[in-house]
Amino acid sequence: MRAIILSAGRSNRMKPIEDKNFIKFLGKPLIIHQIENVRKAGFKDITIIGGAHNLAQLKKIDPKIKVIEQENLDQGMAGAMLSLERHLKPNEEIIVLSANDYLDLEAFQLMKKAAQKSHATTLLLAKKVKSYFPGGYIKVDSQNRVQKIIEKPGEGKEPSDMINIVLHIHRKPLEFISTLKKLKTKNDDHYELAIDKMIASGAHVEAIPFSGFWQALKYPWHILELQKHFLSQITHAKISRKSQIAKTAVIKGAVIIEEGAKVFDHATIAGPAYIGHNTIIANNSLVRESCIGEDCVIGFNSEVARSHLSNKVWLHTNYIGDSVLCDNVALGAGSVTGNLRLDEGEIKVKIQGNKINTGTTKLGSIIGANTRIGINVSMMPGVKIGSGSFIGGGLAIAEDVPNNSFVRGKMKLKITANTAKVTDRTCKKP
Repeated sequence: MRAIILSAGRSNRMKPIEDKNFIKFLGKPLIIHQIENVRKAGFKDITIIGGAHNLAQLKKIDPKIKVIEQENLDQGMAGAMLSLERHLKPNEEIIVLSANDYLDLEAFQLMKKAAQKSHATTLLLAKKVKSYFPGGYIKVDSQNRVQKIIEKPGEGKEPSDMINIVLHIHRKPLEFISTLKKLKTKNDDHYELAIDKMIASGAHVEAIPFSGFWQALKYPWHILELQKHFLSQITHAKISRKSQIAKTAVIKGAVIIEEGAKVFDHATIAGPAYIGHNTIIANNSLVRESCIGEDCVIGFNSEVARSHLSNKVWLHTNYIGDSVLCDNVALGAGSVTGNLRLDEGEIKVKIQGNKINTGTTKLGSIIGANTRIGINVSMMPGVKIGSGSFIGGGLAIAEDVPNNSFVRGKMKLKITANTAKVTDRTCKKP
């Protein structure tokens, strides 16, 4: 059975983050974590479907993995399957997964065992949810035979509490693709409509219930949720012999420190945490429950809490809480990310013009690559700052900033004569 990894998404809802496939967790891109799980489950033949925007990067991953291009990216998963058609052999079976839905190894093993026992034409991984998820919902009978699949029904209109996770086995993928080609829709449900059409034609489609870990990466804050999972997998401290740790530095709990990293005097790293190659944790700094990438400088007296920092991020006396900072971001002294509303309510983030409730009361900033933040900048909870932007000093950023912006403001000074007198201060001798 061949594994098909769908990686052509353009990450539009993740902006200013450019490509979800290459977000690093514990020093490895997400797509590599996915490939490792697929191989551990016993699927050796792997094909990745990418788009023009990431095809070259995907081809560099592994020469043993075939990479093909999805030309029509607007067709979503359906477009990926249509691109696959000419690469399939007659009677070939496939397991399809989304590169942006992270599942434990257990899910792949579960589907493999289910395929060995079930006679269904198509098997869908299914998971029960407690709150609305903007994805496909599955209606099943008492035997878990799928009766209908509905894509994004809207909150309050869910046909069940069971959602469709993109880990599907197609025993007859060419027949499924043939069904896809006969259907037309203006909505983002072409793939799901094809499954419905097959069900209506008598095909046996079975839902395989799964209760293990799953995290979709649809929105930027999902990076922090997935990071929690990866950090929880660190069971003990692993400190490279080629790192440098000052005698007065404190390393608590499960912490990975990579080769070339330096931890200066009186710095504290509280696990679980990951510190990448050649990164500096400077004097009096605190890092807790965070992933720090390569070649970063967590400068004097900075705090990084529950945050994800990519490579080449430079801080200097900053507070970074519950935030995501992309590559090559630098903050001037005194700049901070606010991560809690005054009323302690749930934080909303604007995504493609709509305010989306994150479901969390703590969320800082999402800062795109190659951005510079001046001194004493205050960033409000849930603010996104676009890639390639400059933010002038002394500002309060309470709204999203587009890519390639230069933000600056004026403070009107009032200068008058000083009529007050000061007293002389001296230090008393002991």
